[in-house]
Amino acid sequence: MYVDRAVLVFGVVLSISCGVLLVQGYLVAFVGEIVTLFDHGNTSSGLVVNLCRDESYNLLIGSILFESSAGVYYGARVAGSRMLACLVIGDYALGSMIDPIGSCVMASSNLSEGFIWVIDSPAPAIVDRQSVHEPLQTGLISIDTMIPIGRGQRELVVGDRQTGKTSLGLDCILNQSCELIACVYSPIGQKACSILQSFLALCNSSSKDYLTLLYSSSSSSSVCQFLCAYSGAAVCEYFMYVRELGTFLLLDDLSRHAVAYREIYLLLRRPPGREAYPGEIFFVHSRLLERSAKLSLILGGGSFTSFPVIETLASDVSSYITTNVISITDGQIFLSHDLFMSGVKPAVDVGLSVSRVGSAAQWYGMKMIGGSYKLILAQFVELQSFSQFSSDLTSDTRYRLDAGQRLVQLIKQSCGEPIPLVRQVSLLSLTTQGIIDSLPVHAVRTFVRLHSYVPEWIYLYASTRLVASCIMN
Repeated sequence: MYVDRAVLVFGVVLSISCGVLLVQGYLVAFVGEIVTLFDHGNTSSGLVVNLCRDESYNLLIGSILFESSAGVYYGARVAGSRMLACLVIGDYALGSMIDPIGSCVMASSNLSEGFIWVIDSPAPAIVDRQSVHEPLQTGLISIDTMIPIGRGQRELVVGDRQTGKTSLGLDCILNQSCELIACVYSPIGQKACSILQSFLALCNSSSKDYLTLLYSSSSSSSVCQFLCAYSGAAVCEYFMYVRELGTFLLLDDLSRHAVAYREIYLLLRRPPGREAYPGEIFFVHSRLLERSAKLSLILGGGSFTSFPVIETLASDVSSYITTNVISITDGQIFLSHDLFMSGVKPAVDVGLSVSRVGSAAQWYGMKMIGGSYKLILAQFVELQSFSQFSSDLTSDTRYRLDAGQRLVQLIKQSCGEPIPLVRQVSLLSLTTQGIIDSLPVHAVRTFVRLHSYVPEWIYLYASTRLVASCIMN
């Protein structure tokens, strides 16, 4: 956390309770200011979250500490910085593990001077944006074909516990190895061992050169968990504005982020709202996700794509936080527990998933080849539910069921194995030509594995010829 010690002002602690300090002695303060507590030679930082006045109209400042308040005593000296919470961000962030207040836990290179960036910075204006038109390839056939994602889009990933939400985001990060996209992974409130395991897995797959891990584990304070999402957005904005790159942010997950903010709110003894969440929880998430944008060419044309994750209970998408984030984002990818338990991975429910950007952010060849697959899969799901109660099926119904089963086998992918765009187009073009119709359903996965051994330049050549022939026709 950056603090300019030349402008410090001092106050004293009047009371301390559950990490919340009541400070007096300032003449001027503002919400979001960083304060430093001097405790017997040790220093700790906090964030101003409340302002009020006592009976004598003296300014009372409520601040909450980033770390534990053990050992804090009454009358301790508190210094105000007169500046908002900021991070010092540079190119060293790539390949590094950073905490929400900017301290490097593990740096990939020597720490160099960077830019002072406000954590809670405003979103880009409307005139500074352009429409989303560039595709963001996730490497997952079921998403790139039927639910296309564009650079600058906000796409919600929603599903029950243990349905592959984090794996979907990590596969998207792995697929950016050949793209000029800086990725930020921001786990919120997860176990420290799980965070470290995910980071080491990404580093072993050569993703370290374009990845930043900005973490707050379950043992971190509620303030750090709340700031983790905003700090991740600040890192993405640095690469979007300064380096003019495309950026990708995985927020895992916003339901824990909302719980952390509710804890802060209740510690400050503010009146709770629905389900004890604060009344402005919608504003908190919208202020965060509105920072995702596709910048205009005047500002460099960079982009900031965000994948917020929400965990549901028993596939209930009508819960308070879920409906709030759905109304903010540009679409949602719904992961079904039933599909996951039946072996369909990634367990994307095509019927409930949607992308409001649509085919405007999809490559022309993929749009031409994969445009009908969502309808085929939806018809297969409907026919499959009816065929369980009927023993006499027509030949057309059996053909559609077999085609749907082959398509389901085709879109199955193992975790950590994203498929590049040219391979996806080549594989889908073979299916449109009826090549896999003669294969048994259980042999489709073997066909896909053998297809992955073909050199990639052959895919590129075949895809180019296919698009050229369709344009000529």
